[in-house]
Amino acid sequence: MSNYLAEEIFGSDILMEPTRKGFGEGLLEAGKNDSEIVALSADLAESTQVEPFAKEFPDRFVEMGVAEQNLVTVASGMAAIGKKPFVTSYASFSPGRNWEQIRTTICLNDRPVKVVGCHSGVSVGPDGATHQMLEDIALMRALPNMIVVVPADSLEAKKATEELAKIDKPSYLRLTREKTAVFTSENSEFKIGKAEVLKEGDDMTIVACGPLVYEALKAARELNNIGKSVEVINCHTIKPIDSKTIIKTAKKTGLVFTLEEAQTTAGLGGAVSELLSEHQPTKIIRLGVRDRFGQSGTISELWKEYQLDSASVVKSVTEVIKV
Repeated sequence: MSNYLAEEIFGSDILMEPTRKGFGEGLLEAGKNDSEIVALSADLAESTQVEPFAKEFPDRFVEMGVAEQNLVTVASGMAAIGKKPFVTSYASFSPGRNWEQIRTTICLNDRPVKVVGCHSGVSVGPDGATHQMLEDIALMRALPNMIVVVPADSLEAKKATEELAKIDKPSYLRLTREKTAVFTSENSEFKIGKAEVLKEGDDMTIVACGPLVYEALKAARELNNIGKSVEVINCHTIKPIDSKTIIKTAKKTGLVFTLEEAQTTAGLGGAVSELLSEHQPTKIIRLGVRDRFGQSGTISELWKEYQLDSASVVKSVTEVIKV
């Protein structure tokens, strides 16, 4: 097992936390180390876990209310005078509602604003389709100057937040609402732009991001039981993507699956497809939400419905192998 992982990552006693919790912890820690860090919220400080920062540093927190366009525009102005803003809302609202302002006031001017999109993916659950943002990876990675990070668990979200706080570039951090497995370790290295090979294999590769990395690992274990050696890669940084690692694994296995809790069009699957089509033509199968909106349900029901859980991944892989 990779040193990147906790000692025991499977079993009913594994710690479960939402990735947004790690963000809140990371923001508070970053704020203690850098007095220029400020936080802004669109009336969702508690839900987005920015509340601990607001209580610790009330003079460095701005509640913008339900005004997402103002949220990012004000943050861009603060960045222009030397502040390091983190702006928080649900991903369906930011970047879903204010993409043009992010484009024009942040990216065009290359302002180091960190856009934090919480409650992404179908795992928002009962909130339904309007709040289940599936297009945000595509929207944000298309923007020049924008970094896009999708942490795999709460520990990685904390590390990602602290690392993004040190980077003088526009950034998007994608977070989830529901509790998911914490399987990385406290001591594992996290570096923006560097994918991690969690499990080595020879027959095929699964490149995943977000909490679905854990589902990829479970699927790899099941496939190993039927004699298939699967390499699993945590591609937490969608942009800039780790070209070296992905090209290397494609050369090695010759068959690549991508797995994401987002639209496969222009998301992680799109990014990997673009990279390999130009540099290492390889058979690629994109697993994720395929041209559908979300719907209400529990996380387990929705992951099964959209074929994102480990059992569905195993089924998809075995079907491809048969062909």
